[in-house]
Amino acid sequence: MPELPVLLTYIAVLTGFVFFPGPSILLTLTRSSISGMRIGVATSLGIGLGDLFHTAMAVAGISAILLASAQAFTLIKLLGAGYLIYIGLRSLFEGRLRKASEAAPPISTGQAFRQACLAEILNPKSAMFFLAFLPQFVDPGLGQIALQLTIFGLLFVLMGTFATLVTAVAAGHVGRFLRQNPGIQRWQSKVVGSIYCALGIRLAFQER
Repeated sequence: MPELPVLLTYIAVLTGFVFFPGPSILLTLTRSSISGMRIGVATSLGIGLGDLFHTAMAVAGISAILLASAQAFTLIKLLGAGYLIYIGLRSLFEGRLRKASEAAPPISTGQAFRQACLAEILNPKSAMFFLAFLPQFVDPGLGQIALQLTIFGLLFVLMGTFATLVTAVAAGHVGRFLRQNPGIQRWQSKVVGSIYCALGIRLAFQER
């Protein structure tokens, strides 16, 4: 079990990190403001499940084995980037096929959850983060390294999910006003598609 001073330090560092406007916050913000708070919450929970997967992989050591291979890292990175770009392009093409007067078809909470979860799982940077960040707070002298990693990982998942849920709720209230404007609704697919494509391209060109 980690000591209290270490836990408090970890939580302080984590608080600043999870509320930083990174890809998770950006995706949740976009989904919630454009498609509604329920969709934003589903996106948040999907990201949280993806982070839980990375925690389990880090504890089990499987991520370390994968990331030790440059080929495996590249493969996972390209799969993740390809998936994000696929979602983005599909959204963009759907928007072009509709008449200008038509609103974007609503995405279901299940779709939003699955897309966010799979995108997070296929992000090797998330796996690398867990492997690089969590061990810094582990004290080998206390023993039970797997338990310490699990505690730190679960805290990350909980606080990260809390941050994206707060974002989803706040953006959902603002988006309610925006969604009443038909002109803004027509831009839904373009905005969502562009953000997913941009994140996919960014991931594809990131180095280890």
